[in-house]
Amino acid sequence: MTAPPLPRAAALAQRYELLKRLSMSTAASPGFDALARDMAERTGFLYGFVNLFLEQQNFVGLHQPPPDSGYVIVGRTMSLDHGWCPEVVAREKALPLHDVHASPRFSGNHVVDAVGIRSYFGAPLIHESGTVLGTVCVIDPTSRPLHQARQLRDIVIDAGARVMDRITSAPAR
Repeated sequence: MTAPPLPRAAALAQRYELLKRLSMSTAASPGFDALARDMAERTGFLYGFVNLFLEQQNFVGLHQPPPDSGYVIVGRTMSLDHGWCPEVVAREKALPLHDVHASPRFSGNHVVDAVGIRSYFGAPLIHESGTVLGTVCVIDPTSRPLHQARQLRDIVIDAGARVMDRITSAPAR
């Protein structure tokens, strides 16, 4: 039996306390950018993120198309109410959406309209203490065939494990 979710303020305080204990910066990181790029390249997606859930979604790792590509360029933050990562944090397990339009629940999303996204694969970043720090995810304007969903999900879950290894291997205070 899992514990009921913490209220948003308590969960945020718990995340900040853990990040402080782990000496983890909440600033953009070239190392996490490289992990986001690797995840995007391995999946064939245009965008990759390492995302901490703070007052807003904070992309400490980001990979996206070049500014002159014709694709939307995103910033390093996003509202906690946008995208599919809030669902991943709440459910504490991976969310593979090979075609966001296949589910009315997930197709009516700000990111669908603002960025033109058709596929999303995300996994939670869960510390051994049980604290959910955020997510890793990839998004793309092209839907993916259903038969690729398990493989893409597994790549994202593996990337999440690598991010958590990096976070927890840093010397703690």
